[in-house]
Amino acid sequence: MQRGTVREVFLAFLGLGLTSFGGPVAHIGYFRTEFVERRHWLSDADYADIVALCQFLPGPASSQVGLALGKLRAGYWGALAAWAAFTLPSVILLLIFAWGLASIGGAESGLLHGLKIAALAVVAQAVWSMGKSLVPDRGRFIVASLTAIAVLAIPSNLTQVAAIALALGLGMMMAPRAMPEPTPQIRPSVGRDWPWLGLFVLGLVALPLLATLTGSPDLRLADSLYRTGSLVFGGGHVVLPLLEGELVGPGLIDRETFLAGYGAAQAVPGPLFSFAAYAGAMLYGPPSGLWGATIALVAIYLPSAFLVFGTLGYWQALKHQPRLRGGLSLANAAVVGLLVAALYTPVFTSAVMGPRDAALAIAAYAALTALKLPPWLVVVLCALAGWALAQIS
Repeated sequence: MQRGTVREVFLAFLGLGLTSFGGPVAHIGYFRTEFVERRHWLSDADYADIVALCQFLPGPASSQVGLALGKLRAGYWGALAAWAAFTLPSVILLLIFAWGLASIGGAESGLLHGLKIAALAVVAQAVWSMGKSLVPDRGRFIVASLTAIAVLAIPSNLTQVAAIALALGLGMMMAPRAMPEPTPQIRPSVGRDWPWLGLFVLGLVALPLLATLTGSPDLRLADSLYRTGSLVFGGGHVVLPLLEGELVGPGLIDRETFLAGYGAAQAVPGPLFSFAAYAGAMLYGPPSGLWGATIALVAIYLPSAFLVFGTLGYWQALKHQPRLRGGLSLANAAVVGLLVAALYTPVFTSAVMGPRDAALAIAAYAALTALKLPPWLVVVLCALAGWALAQIS
């Protein structure tokens, strides 16, 4: 990947942070459209490699993909710029909601449903485009199909990780000892990445010890959120019940307030992990308000940054080995299978409730593929169409 500027990375991700509705699967589709098709920062294969790595790591997959893209494009400051631009719009909106300056009513529910349909079109476009590139033959089509079947039949985060791992292992065993060298778009950088993994482990060990020794409520909150961000697989929807156990169970926030924030998190763009800022702001005791939101947000994202920075260089270096490249060819096919499964559930099942929804989804897909409209415009048009349909139904 060619080097860019921090400003370039920030502006690119800010547009996504303002328009990327639909959860982590849709975000991966938005990222691909923006950085593979529109900006040509990297190839489909390189992008799928990054997605595969982030599927293995705990934490928010779409945010980790963003961190990796920012790091590869403009270094560590680029990673910070990508994270801030993609995350802070949703944080600001959720804090406004937390402080009572916004509310969700009947009309907005139609807007929200239109946004879900827009996400369906974006994911469908990503599945089709990545499928053409990464599933070009019968063998990889079988891998993608079996992955989709397994994930739909046994819906579990473990199934997703196992499917990619099995495809990777099978591809490595079947790969010839020598494969034609690709022309890499991403230069591997290895050497000083291991301290990031040390920081990840240090956070898991030191935060609970410090919280116990000092009795600091700030450190207790940081420990709870850091541990949650370190151990969750499956992205934003999975972190919410874990946060409920960490915050509602001990009585730090009441269930009704917690669930109201969950509803608001579905209506804003960007990553669902931003919900942590809302929860931190609404705690009964200190820390709360803006300080509590800051602690919660930083603590839940730090593990993701440490893991991405600690593994990305090794991943980029190792993936060009012949056997690993053979494994990645099947792992990339498995990633397409994961997207196919996600296209059905939760994306399709939550978006299409009748013929009108199906018609709007087809129109949105045509707007993206045939008319080549930008994704943000399709999102806005779908939201308005969802609102209009809610008024006449």
